[in-house]
Amino acid sequence: MRRFWLIAISLFVTLSVGIPERVSAETTEPASVSAQAAILMEQSTGRVLYEKDAHTSLRIASITKIMTALLAIESGRMDEWVKVSSNAEGTEGSSLYLRAGEKIKLSDLVYGLMLRSGNDAAVAIAEHVGGSMDGFVYMMNQKAEELGMSNTVFQNPHGLDDHEDHYSSAYDMALLTRYAMNNETYQEISGTKTHRVDNGEQIRVWKNKNRLLTQLYKYSTGGKTGYTKRAKRTLVSTASKDDLDLIVVTLNAPSDWHDHMNLFNWAFHTFGMTELLEEGKVKGLKDEFYAGQVYASHDVVYPLTEEEREKVRKEITLYRPPKDRREPLNLPSPIGKMSFFLDGYVLTETPLYYKGTEPKPKGFWSKFKEIFSLTIGVRSSD
Repeated sequence: MRRFWLIAISLFVTLSVGIPERVSAETTEPASVSAQAAILMEQSTGRVLYEKDAHTSLRIASITKIMTALLAIESGRMDEWVKVSSNAEGTEGSSLYLRAGEKIKLSDLVYGLMLRSGNDAAVAIAEHVGGSMDGFVYMMNQKAEELGMSNTVFQNPHGLDDHEDHYSSAYDMALLTRYAMNNETYQEISGTKTHRVDNGEQIRVWKNKNRLLTQLYKYSTGGKTGYTKRAKRTLVSTASKDDLDLIVVTLNAPSDWHDHMNLFNWAFHTFGMTELLEEGKVKGLKDEFYAGQVYASHDVVYPLTEEEREKVRKEITLYRPPKDRREPLNLPSPIGKMSFFLDGYVLTETPLYYKGTEPKPKGFWSKFKEIFSLTIGVRSSD
C-alpha cells in the first residue's frame, strides 16, 4: 500500500486568524488589577487575553466547588436521592442547613452548592458520588490531571482551609471553567439566579451569591464566589457579548467585582471573534490531486484585535500525493491541517479532509485529540 508524506505549503496572506496564548506587545493591557493572581481567557479557543501570576499556586476557597459540581453532573446521577450524613450536617462555614437523615436530590444539592456555596452540600455530594470523601477527592485530582491542571491539588470538595496542600492557579481554574462551560447542565446551574426546592416536607429558596450575575453586570452568564480567611476573596465568572465568551479568574482580590467588570469591558472593547476559515472547500490549492478536493469540516474563528488582523499568515500541510494516481488510494483522514501564525506563534490549527473522507461532527475533546495527533507526528499508510 502506498505511503504518503506530509508537505508544507506556506501561503502569506492578510487574513483574520487566531493568536498566541499571550497578548501581543502592541495590545494595551487593562488598568491595574487588585488580585494577587488573575487571568482573562476566551472560552471557545482558550486564548489568554490577560494574565497576572496566572500559574502561581494559591489557596482557592469555594471556587473549588466548580470541580465538585462538574463531577456530580458528569456522574449521570443527578436524579438520585441523597441521604444526608451527620458528617455533612456538621460541616463548618457557609451552609444549606441540611439535616442528617433527610433526603434531597443530587441535582438540588448541586444548585445549593453553586448558588449558596453550601459546604454541607459539598460533603453530601462527595460521599454520594465518590463513595467517601477520600474517594471523591481522588476523582477530583484525576479529573484535574485529565484537564492539564498541573498546578492544582485538591484535598476536599469545598475549599475550606483544613489542608495545607489544597491549591490551584488562576490558569488551572480557567481551564476547568472552560471545560465545564461545554456542559449544558453546568451552564444552566452556574447562570441560575434563584432555585426553589420542594421535597414535600420543606421548601427552600436559594439566591445566587454571585452579584455580577444578579446585580452588577448585564453580560454575566455565571460563575462561583469564594472566601476563606487564608485564601481571601476568590472569584470565577463568565460573560458573553457579541459572540465573545469570556472567563475571568481572580485569586486574593480585594476588589474582585471591579476586577472582573474591568477585564470584561476591556476585552469586549479590544477583541472581536473573527472568521479564520470557512467550513467547506479549501481554495487556492494548485496541485491537481488536491485542487477542489480538500475540505474543512467546520468554521474556525478566533478573538483578535484590529491590528492583529493585518499581520497573519497561514500554512497548509498535506500528505504528499502519490506519483501513480491511477490505482485506488487508501487516503488518511485527516489528509492534513491548516495552521495560522502571528509574529512567529502558532495561533491555532484545524484538520483538513479529502473529499469523501469528511468526519462526522465531533465534540470538543475529539477535535483537540485530532489536532494533537497531527502536531506530534506524521500519519502514514503502510
